[in-house]
Amino acid sequence: MKLLNLTILFACWAVSTISFGQVVPLPNAHSHNDYNHDRPLLDALANGFTSIEADVLLIDGELYVGHDMPKGVNDLPTFKEAYLQPLDSIIKSNDGFVFPGYTKDCYLLVDFKTEAEATYRVLKEQLLPYASWLINPEKHDNSMGHINIFISGNRPIQTIIADKTRMVTIDGRPDDLGKGIDAKVMPVISQAYYKYSEWRGEGQMSKADKKKIKALVAAAHKEGKRLRLWANPDTPEGWAMLHKLGVDIINTDHLEGLKDYLLKK
Repeated sequence: MKLLNLTILFACWAVSTISFGQVVPLPNAHSHNDYNHDRPLLDALANGFTSIEADVLLIDGELYVGHDMPKGVNDLPTFKEAYLQPLDSIIKSNDGFVFPGYTKDCYLLVDFKTEAEATYRVLKEQLLPYASWLINPEKHDNSMGHINIFISGNRPIQTIIADKTRMVTIDGRPDDLGKGIDAKVMPVISQAYYKYSEWRGEGQMSKADKKKIKALVAAAHKEGKRLRLWANPDTPEGWAMLHKLGVDIINTDHLEGLKDYLLKK
């Protein structure tokens, strides 16, 4: 096992042995490219983030966390070691929840960077040991907290929809609205921020841009879905604007900064 992966597992064990009771869960906070932080998963949870993003690559039958295929020696951590195993340990230590007493869903966005169908088959196999804490779109009980793994990137949409034993949901796009896909199967709509606005956090956003984003928010909410924009201005001014316009999930690379902002709201 790689030294990096041993470090991840040790850190996961250490965090799973303490309570997150004093951490305030943040329903609007999304850790973008979470694996780039010093402690993947753990830094986000320690800051109360309830939505976390991991890119995955299928290499020789195993899922690794990363954005690009390694050009030399593969020193990437596996998805199991970086996310599934520590989540399992944390949930078991907290009586079935990520955050004690937090009964809303926590989200794990898994962004497929390799071929959709093959990546999904391996992911589904790896999820089987953790089915007890994964959301089941066919039997979702909103009174209990779950880990809602939603698939982005190269999405095998029809395969997931047709899979009666699926343990994941789908990260939608604006083009998916109006197609009759239930929010239990597609709970989130995501899109690049720059498709709706050129405002970068300074001065005033134009009324036209505000109108476009509000219309997208309304369309997603009409179907019971949450909205996430990525590549947004990652500053307090940018977070405040998205929050004001009704965007549900705020994307950031700055965990403590967004936490401090949301706790003041």
